[in-house]
Amino acid sequence: MPSVIHHPDYRRYTFGDAHPFSPVRVDMMLDLLHALGHAVPAIEPEPATRADLLGVHADYYVRRVEALSAGEPVADCQEYGLGTPDTPAFPGMDPAARWHVGGALHGARLICEGGKRVLQLGGGFHHAQRNAASGFCIYNDLAIAIEYLTRRGLWVAYLDIDVHHGDGVQQIWYEDKRVMTISLHESGQFLFPGTGAVHELGSGLGRGLKLNLPLEPFTEGASYLEVLDHVVPAALGHFRPGVLVVQAGADAHFDDPLADLMLTTRDYEAIFRRILRWADRFTAGRVLFTLGGGYSLRATPRVWTLLYLLIHDLPVPANLPEAWRRKWEAVLDRALPATLHDPDLSVDIPNRREIAHRNRQVAVRLLEAAEQYWF
Repeated sequence: MPSVIHHPDYRRYTFGDAHPFSPVRVDMMLDLLHALGHAVPAIEPEPATRADLLGVHADYYVRRVEALSAGEPVADCQEYGLGTPDTPAFPGMDPAARWHVGGALHGARLICEGGKRVLQLGGGFHHAQRNAASGFCIYNDLAIAIEYLTRRGLWVAYLDIDVHHGDGVQQIWYEDKRVMTISLHESGQFLFPGTGAVHELGSGLGRGLKLNLPLEPFTEGASYLEVLDHVVPAALGHFRPGVLVVQAGADAHFDDPLADLMLTTRDYEAIFRRILRWADRFTAGRVLFTLGGGYSLRATPRVWTLLYLLIHDLPVPANLPEAWRRKWEAVLDRALPATLHDPDLSVDIPNRREIAHRNRQVAVRLLEAAEQYWF
């Protein structure tokens, strides 16, 4: 039976009503699942302790987060990515972030206790560095969960499908042979954080285990799935991880306002089905999902609802409940789709064949570069 982790205090992680990283996204998802007749019997975690954070983050950084959280002035906070437009400081930010870290850690514990499919309905803060906040992320829940798993002897494959490069997780584990990171993202030539090139392969014993697929803007689902299929099974087959950790950001959807990829909900369904199959094949079914980016309120709740349904082997309905749609249209003051899946997308994308060709070349070049270190 899959495990779902969530706590009402996750909502405390908010940068304000105008900020795109909004708890409303998960509110809509949970309400949609309820409207579809699916109770969500979530496990409520404990917040992470300070000691949990210090397994990954520098003490001097945590002290600055704690001070800002308590309303104390920190003169050099922006040098640590705090109090910026992307990651504003707010009262209570330290405990709010610790709740999400605690959820990811609880998911890791469940895996170590024999759990298989685990879904953490929060977190995914993949940009946070050891000593700095970045891109809406204060503490790196993913890296902290991975640290827990590796201390218990599991080798971890981390797969990041957020449209932005998973730079924080990659950098924290860049030299470690126990962690493979795989990130598919819009190329850093065009999108924050500007990293995630093919040549970023790791260093030391981690060389060849940090894999990046920087995709062209306007990449469509067929091309995305092609490079995913080309790289991920080969990488997992070489690495033989004990567990798969997945950051399931939904911001590669075509409706997302912060990026330029062109995935549809049907593409996401295909991606999630592949990941679940790969977990069954390579990690005896052990997989921990977190959420992440996703800034279209028309798309993100539907993508994550699909993830929940597929993890639980539940049928995917065609239509959204009318009462749910009317309720949230009134709240958001915007129209919402009538169906769980997107209508057929018909967009004239110039050079779509050239985009697919470039992505294919990236995938081939990545494996050629990485395989030199696989022995």
